[in-house]
Amino acid sequence: MSFRHQKEILGIHTSTWYSRFAKSASHFCGRPRTFALAVTVIVIWIVTGPVFAFSNTWQLVINTGTTIITFLMVFLIQNTQNRDTEAIQIKLDELIRATTGAHNALLDLEELEEETLDGFRQKYQALATTARNELNQGSKDTGTPEP
Repeated sequence: MSFRHQKEILGIHTSTWYSRFAKSASHFCGRPRTFALAVTVIVIWIVTGPVFAFSNTWQLVINTGTTIITFLMVFLIQNTQNRDTEAIQIKLDELIRATTGAHNALLDLEELEEETLDGFRQKYQALATTARNELNQGSKDTGTPEP
């Protein structure tokens, strides 16, 4: 089965121009060369300080430039982070769904209210404590806790 056919079966659509742009921009901005370029710009700005007598315009250039870049990068990074988080959640949901003995009630936990999540967390913390105690007594900590 071709990848294109698999995408059609799963209902996968090609990404929008913004998603492609955000992913590419985030990938580009995360490279060491881009960081080195940003450091170079700052060094050039500092070196040119005496040339421009450390004027208000000289300061305004760097302040405006960094503010605009930071403002735009927040949206690009958030878009990429949201997409990555959603993909990870779907993959985890599929692992839970496909694992024999796993609790399907744990699917889509990120949609639940904080109180409900706290209840699940307390249950699993208790299981972990019991497993550690049993491990300290020489038992194995593998398997499922259900009889």
